[in-house]
Amino acid sequence: MEEGNILGREKISSLLMKFSIPAIIGMVINAFYNVVDRIFIGNAPDLGSDGLAGITIGFPIMLILLSIGILFGVGGATLFSIRLGEGKVEEANRVLGNAFSLLLVSGILFLVLGQLFLGPVLRLFGASETVLPYAREYMRVIFFGAIFQMTSIGMNNFLRADGKPKLAMITMLVGAGTNILLDPLFIFVFEMGMAGAALATIIAQCISMSWILSYFLSHRTKHRIRLHNMKLRFDVAIQIISLGLPGFLMQLSNSLLNVILNKSLLAYGGDIAVSGMGIINSIQTILLMPIIGLNQGVQPIVSFNYGAKKFGRIKEAEKLAMIAATTIVVIGWIVTRLFPVEIVKLFNQEPALIEFGKFAIRAWFWGLPVIGFQFLAANFFQAVGRPKEAMVLTLTRQVIFLIPAIFIFSNLWGLNGLLYAAPFADGASALITGIAFYYGIRSLKRY
Repeated sequence: MEEGNILGREKISSLLMKFSIPAIIGMVINAFYNVVDRIFIGNAPDLGSDGLAGITIGFPIMLILLSIGILFGVGGATLFSIRLGEGKVEEANRVLGNAFSLLLVSGILFLVLGQLFLGPVLRLFGASETVLPYAREYMRVIFFGAIFQMTSIGMNNFLRADGKPKLAMITMLVGAGTNILLDPLFIFVFEMGMAGAALATIIAQCISMSWILSYFLSHRTKHRIRLHNMKLRFDVAIQIISLGLPGFLMQLSNSLLNVILNKSLLAYGGDIAVSGMGIINSIQTILLMPIIGLNQGVQPIVSFNYGAKKFGRIKEAEKLAMIAATTIVVIGWIVTRLFPVEIVKLFNQEPALIEFGKFAIRAWFWGLPVIGFQFLAANFFQAVGRPKEAMVLTLTRQVIFLIPAIFIFSNLWGLNGLLYAAPFADGASALITGIAFYYGIRSLKRY
């Protein structure tokens, strides 16, 4: 074990604050990439609700890009932390180099495929003839920045695993701040429309990636990216992928979910309903990003202490994290009850969109209070190197329960049923995950 590593000796509550608060702030800031794009696009006179629908159609593709960053970033950082906890420093460095290579190769691959098949993919994902030009203009530019997005998302996890949570937060702050500044400049001043919003995003992601690499290529860390560690090894890649698979599948299933949602919403409510779901996606992103940040903060604590066999510290970390997560989502739930109209008006002022959005926000977020617990409980298994359980539990909410519920409820009750499928899935997945987590925690041996 690395001598004196704070993850194995410092007070759990202090560690959780030290690692989670910067991650939460960073993830909330990072959420503004898409949210700010939607706000500026929705309020642009030449874009409006059609532009909002266009970015909503492209959202599942961006989730796929995110999922690849999580696959190699979270998987790599988890394995990196476990190896450090075991005292295997050279193996940890090899994991770092291999994860970086996997991110680079994936980014280049998506850039090429995105340019070749963009139009057919957008139609497949539910773009109407009205919305297609807006979606194509936005996503064409986004694909050019795929390598920046994947690498910045993936490598940010290694900053936290290397004990630099504040630097990880600053990295996302710099990127998101750049995006917020460039969006109005490109959309309103230079009148670049959807392409301007996308260009602001990829420039910001390029800056974030450069910031992270400047750390891992410097002497500020004991775990530098070195060329000999970047040579891909099959055994290391498989371990990274297995540990990153639950988070990857969660985001991939989220992408599939959004494709199904967009197609169903178009059938039952038209382009206005698709635009409304874009607003819901934005609010959901803001509400759940703190939970993702909290999980990113607790993951290295749990993984390191699992490698060090300090199981009591794992239990304490999970308990405190779940209390914090539940508090966050309950506050978010109250906000959606009290201010749905004000939320919609941030994005667009059209009466039809306000009317739909008001009802949709209240219906979709009914089960929000249990999501924080469900997310952390499922990811506990990933942090302790049990990816199969984590994968199944991660998929319960969006794939096993929500997607079937969307088809069944919409056939029975139309658009209203589609929207109420979400709280049903939230409750059912929380119940199943809670049972699994109870037995998972009990199975840990006392140190």
